[in-house]
Amino acid sequence: MQGIRSFFFSIIMMTNTVILAIATGLLIFFPFQTRAKYIKMYPKFNIWILRLICNVHFEVKGVENIPKEGGYIIFSNHQSTWETFAFQLIFPGISFVTKKELLYVPLFGWALALLKPIAIKRSSGRAALKQLIEQGISRLKEGIVVVIFPEGTRTPPGVIAEYKKGGGILAEKSGYPVIPVAHNAGYYWPKRGFYKKSGVITVHIGEAITTKDKKAKEISDLAETFIRSHIEPANYL
Repeated sequence: MQGIRSFFFSIIMMTNTVILAIATGLLIFFPFQTRAKYIKMYPKFNIWILRLICNVHFEVKGVENIPKEGGYIIFSNHQSTWETFAFQLIFPGISFVTKKELLYVPLFGWALALLKPIAIKRSSGRAALKQLIEQGISRLKEGIVVVIFPEGTRTPPGVIAEYKKGGGILAEKSGYPVIPVAHNAGYYWPKRGFYKKSGVITVHIGEAITTKDKKAKEISDLAETFIRSHIEPANYL
């Protein structure tokens, strides 16, 4: 039964993606906040359908730690596609740090481009880091929330991946606060798994980490400590 539900969810999500891609052409001339508002309907619908068909719910702890205004950096673990949808509902207008290749994905990449992502080519080394810092600071000054997955790629629950240094360097250079976020979405929507498992995804939002007078590694270590210690075990239904 779960396989049938997962199949129908995938079909609906793909259809929704096509509709969004067609609509993006009408949004390209609107300002970022307006685009983000309308594009938010896409993840909102997908999260709703995921709950309706696959019985995957979520709860957020620490909502009071979300700053009232933009201009901060989110450090989060990356386990699933789920968080790329849900974070758009939990936080205000956000810009993901992502690999440049995603922008070339038909339909999905076109919509992603409208959210002003910081799309970097990882293999370019120093050039990628420079781009991250320059574009990251630019987004933050606009009041946009920058989302960084320090592991660099989706990592299954229980697997420990080394945090990349770029996020910590951006935080140090920019002086903007870091909000650590932990979740366990990988249990319910696995990295390469077709099946969606019913249950309750838990998201923990930590208190802001001030970056003034802190080095990149210290900032990254503080965020990692929170994230590692707040990933809850699976709560299947």
